[in-house]
Amino acid sequence: MTKVERFLLVAFIFFPFSVFAQENDVKINGRVLDEITQEPIIGAGISLVGSKDVGAVSDIDGYFSFSVKSLPVTIFINYIGYRRQEIDVYDASEQLLIKLSENQNLLDEVVVTGYTSQRRKAITGAITTVNFDEDMAHLPDPDLSRLLQGKAAGVQVFSTSGQPGGGVRFLVRGSNSINGSVEPLYVIDGVFINSAVPFSSGGGNNLLSSALADLNPADIENISILKDANATAIYGSQGANGVVVITTKRGRLNAPSRVNFTVSQGWSDSPKRFDYASGPETAMLFNEAYANTEQDAPGAAVAAGLSLIPNPESLPTYDRISDLFRVAHSSDYQVSVQGGNAAATHYIGFGYTNQQAIVRPSYFTRFSGRVNYDLNITSRLKTGVNLNLARTYRNLSASDNNPSMGVITSAIFPRSYLPIYNDDGTYARWGAFNNHKALIEHLDNNAVTWRTIGSLFGEYTFTPELKFRSTWSLDFSNNDLRNYVNSLIGMGSAANGSSTMSNSNTVIYTAEQLLTYVKTFNKFHSVNVLVGNTVKAQQTHRVGSTGRTYATDVVPEVTAAAVTSGSSNNEESRLVSFFTKAGYTFLGKYTLEGSFRADGSSRFGKSNRWGYFPAGGVTWNAGEESFIKELRWFDALKFRGSFGYSGNQNGIGNYDALGVWNANATYLDMPGTYPARLANPNLTWETTRQTDFGVELSIFRNRLNLNFDVYNKYTYDMLLDVPVPSRSGFSSYTQNFGEMSNKGVEISLQSVNIDMKKFRWTSDLNISFNKNVSERIPQEITLGNSGRNTSILKQGYAVNSFYLFKQLYVDPQTGNAVYEDVDGIDGLTDDDRQVVGSALPDYTGGLTNRFSYGNFDFSFFFYFSVGNKILNMKDYFLVHGGSISSIGFIPRQLERWQKPGDITDIPRMTVYNGEPNKNNSSANNYRGIVNDRSTRYLEDASYLRLKDVSFSYTLPRKLSAWLHLQSAKATLSASNLLTVTPYSGLDPEVSAESANQNTGGYDWATVPQPRTFQVILNVVF
Repeated sequence: MTKVERFLLVAFIFFPFSVFAQENDVKINGRVLDEITQEPIIGAGISLVGSKDVGAVSDIDGYFSFSVKSLPVTIFINYIGYRRQEIDVYDASEQLLIKLSENQNLLDEVVVTGYTSQRRKAITGAITTVNFDEDMAHLPDPDLSRLLQGKAAGVQVFSTSGQPGGGVRFLVRGSNSINGSVEPLYVIDGVFINSAVPFSSGGGNNLLSSALADLNPADIENISILKDANATAIYGSQGANGVVVITTKRGRLNAPSRVNFTVSQGWSDSPKRFDYASGPETAMLFNEAYANTEQDAPGAAVAAGLSLIPNPESLPTYDRISDLFRVAHSSDYQVSVQGGNAAATHYIGFGYTNQQAIVRPSYFTRFSGRVNYDLNITSRLKTGVNLNLARTYRNLSASDNNPSMGVITSAIFPRSYLPIYNDDGTYARWGAFNNHKALIEHLDNNAVTWRTIGSLFGEYTFTPELKFRSTWSLDFSNNDLRNYVNSLIGMGSAANGSSTMSNSNTVIYTAEQLLTYVKTFNKFHSVNVLVGNTVKAQQTHRVGSTGRTYATDVVPEVTAAAVTSGSSNNEESRLVSFFTKAGYTFLGKYTLEGSFRADGSSRFGKSNRWGYFPAGGVTWNAGEESFIKELRWFDALKFRGSFGYSGNQNGIGNYDALGVWNANATYLDMPGTYPARLANPNLTWETTRQTDFGVELSIFRNRLNLNFDVYNKYTYDMLLDVPVPSRSGFSSYTQNFGEMSNKGVEISLQSVNIDMKKFRWTSDLNISFNKNVSERIPQEITLGNSGRNTSILKQGYAVNSFYLFKQLYVDPQTGNAVYEDVDGIDGLTDDDRQVVGSALPDYTGGLTNRFSYGNFDFSFFFYFSVGNKILNMKDYFLVHGGSISSIGFIPRQLERWQKPGDITDIPRMTVYNGEPNKNNSSANNYRGIVNDRSTRYLEDASYLRLKDVSFSYTLPRKLSAWLHLQSAKATLSASNLLTVTPYSGLDPEVSAESANQNTGGYDWATVPQPRTFQVILNVVF
């Protein structure tokens, strides 16, 4: 039946309504369009709610007209294959523009797959799409990667701290590498962006920043996460860790410009705060340690620097913790203009975010602007520009294990009876720690990032099926770090002021040519073919300078210092790629797809620069089979499988395949050079092989949708620094050695629980299981914990594994800790340490529920992580039994063993270190062989967190129209409202241990995730 015939048939059915309507007084005119294509919908039925006799049918151009006696009225629009819609009409002076959205099933969704868009029914790969709708818009975090936590199966997001704009680890289907980056490739509107951390710090500190915090989430339309080999192989050497394809908002043709303005104000605090033993308790514990140590070995307490503290009960208690925390304020302003005419579309957005950290003095600000403009020059030629500019400012504070400048460390470590100020009012310093007030009030540690991401494209349509697109893009970032430690702060007082200034520029140039051909023949055969080429160059330039010994703190520039030094560095790498992908679909049921990519990288030797990455997949849309339809169980049913290879070159530096000489050596006061690295011309690509099987189905009239995936990833030829004999003159040699596997299951479930006229309830649940194993490594590698080597890379175990002495119990009679003797030899040795868990969870997931009733909306989102461990480094230092004389205690130390018969896991107080090899020796309570490297401080960090709750009210249309607004909405939200966990620390989510991806799961008294309350107002003009 043709469109005209269908229109005439529907018009005949509704004809009595149209005739009757002519007798009324107020005429309503309108047009019905498809929301996506903007094409007119022919034959849509428009009726008056509450009347069976008034209505109309949209004509061949989508227009309709009918009359009513008076306003306001509610009209009902219905058309097969589209969602029903109700509209309140208060003013008939202007034509109504009604856009209907398709009532699609699971497989009708259009998905961005990388380079192209396809309907899900023809996709052979595992792809998850997250739409940044209004539910995402009110979330308070400025980092888009954190907003994806719990929203996509197979994706794990770990925040290293609760600092705004702070570090984030983002894993897609587990950790694939040891030396190489495990971050996915991020692509924004076709631009490959730099995901390197702009600012970080070493030692026990957490990542200070996230590269994606420079991007404004308010500009994002949706995100597609490509997970399996067939989906990622088209990106070759850049897709081994998954690909995150980000699509930003754009205008629409023939859509009048609309202005969208959102303002939010938020207030954050810490759900929990650090605690400490009081002054009298601290003195009493030290006296107990003195007495017990003298009992163990006369004179040992004095030798260790302990002495009795007279009159412990009379000592004061100074509260340093209250100085750290604050009710932090945040504000966010977003304004955008979106629309288009018959030839061009535009989206212009501006944003400002200002967010304080809940721990003083840090804060984060971001200014951002985006312009997306598309122009149809002719019916065949289209061009466009995408431009994003952002300025990000961070007031940085090393808030964890940093004795010289750690604000939290300087507050929680000193004994609580020691004063904050000296008698003369100056800042008091105790031991190696700074005064926390001095750091809060005088630490000058600031970082500014300028980020420009832009692209220019041209697209020519030879035929409706054949298109050519050329894109030229860049990602430029400038990072400027300025640190001045003045004479009031410990390090600065010793040096009479010290400063560090650094600046780095990184630019990525990309040129990409793409030819696509999409055609359906005779409704039975469909082909989708693309051929492309990419040329990518990355350049980095760094300069740094330091100064010390200043005449005054007033002028902190390096040039004002008496002693100065400087450094500089330049690096460059290039990548050339050729790729193709082809898909064939028969009868809309069976799809066969294959891809191939060749990458040539300057990072490898001339004889081995090219890597080749094929992949393929198949789908069977079983729901289209007649025997399945006859069952009437499934609205959609699809089976898919894929297999392929992808690569990674990020495990090495730009010149690691070459024999490198360093030029910073001197000999007899003359400049010189020396060999720094052995050449390896055979160095080649780190490769990941992946198999994936998936099922997608819809039942109960598309009210229940299920995605199920099982996968097996295997990485080999890993890029590692392998130890070599010292007689070579070198300690290690970069080569391909090592293998790692990730096996997992992913389940996603979306349901429409209730769908009534005014009430709707939907749920989204996803859960991901992943098992990571180091299958082959050159040798066991211990690392982490500031040289204590409490993390290990060991064959047969997961990365991020902990390597500790396992404490079995505290002997009720002696009060000494007893450890598991692994090797069976009497006594303890370092060989009795064992792998006792990993920071990686067994499974993670998220549950979202949304409710709407009339103009009210309510939603809540839970996130859960199960099986991950955390080594509580705060307890590690503050439950020390008296062995660290310069540090106080936390209340957990009060649970120690005191007398025979006590049952506890905290051994007796002592600093005795004799008989370290004896298992039940007081030497191993806090020192000895064990030296605190025990499971006493390893905790289960599983948790269930109520991440977000929001309640919204949308202004009725009549009132919005009276205010000359298209819409207005107010929202109240709360984030991190509730956390259920066995972990005793402030936050089970933190994972801080410098930038080393193999040493996660450490809590160095890190800033927790804040609990935030927000008020948001959104209006559309």
